[in-house]
Amino acid sequence: MRPVVPPRGRFRRFVRRYGWRAYAVPLLAIATLVTLVDVVRPGGGGAAPTSTAAVDVSAPTTPIAPQVTEAEGEGMPSAASSTPTPASAEPVPAAPTYVEQGAGSVSVVDGTSGVYGTGPLERFVVEIEDGIGVDGAAFAAAVEATLSDPRGWGNGGRLSFQRVGAAEAAAGAYEFRVSLVSPGSMEVYCPGVGTGGYTSCRYGERAVINLARWETAVPDYGGDIATYRQYVVNHEVGHALGQGHQPCPGAGQLAPVMQQQTLGLQTCVKNAWPFPS
Repeated sequence: MRPVVPPRGRFRRFVRRYGWRAYAVPLLAIATLVTLVDVVRPGGGGAAPTSTAAVDVSAPTTPIAPQVTEAEGEGMPSAASSTPTPASAEPVPAAPTYVEQGAGSVSVVDGTSGVYGTGPLERFVVEIEDGIGVDGAAFAAAVEATLSDPRGWGNGGRLSFQRVGAAEAAAGAYEFRVSLVSPGSMEVYCPGVGTGGYTSCRYGERAVINLARWETAVPDYGGDIATYRQYVVNHEVGHALGQGHQPCPGAGQLAPVMQQQTLGLQTCVKNAWPFPS
């Protein structure tokens, strides 16, 4: 084996003094320099730091209105999509409120009217579901005014009408009832008809008026609640008198009162009367 020749001069003295460290120190210095260069250069030093803030990317869920069916008829028209209101727009008035679910029981609005008309007599009872907060006398007056109008079913002596009260109701001395019922009780008074809590109906001796429609009407009536109330009374009483549904006769013509106007005018013009003047 060839002997190791000791270094000469200053380097030899440095090696003798520090031994193996004389070789290690330069190597460590070179490694440190390489590391510093790698850290300061662009893109060096490993992956970029990650933010710990959570980002919510979920969108609000839009409730879907339930689909309901018209009594004795077709499915409900789809609801129009809503459009966001600009911040500068006038505030929209709150929709009329009504009781969604009453007590389930009904009470007769007592009182007897005179006889309206000259034809065969049709006696009727007016009743309101308990717990819906509606003035019974006011509802009875509206029904009387509709059935006594010369444009109504008594037109030209065809029929006459008289409202009777609790005693006559108990004795069965009447031909039909006109009942105002909350949406939540519609299936109780129109079982199996399929109102969906939206439409009114005729069931047996009752012309059942849906409180929601009485208070808010329908979109095609454009807020004309007074005319819609006349329509819905005449339509459901028409069923109680034996009348069936009729179609729209043509674009721009008056809708027959027995057309299902609650479900849409179908190019016809709204009409509340069996015999419009």
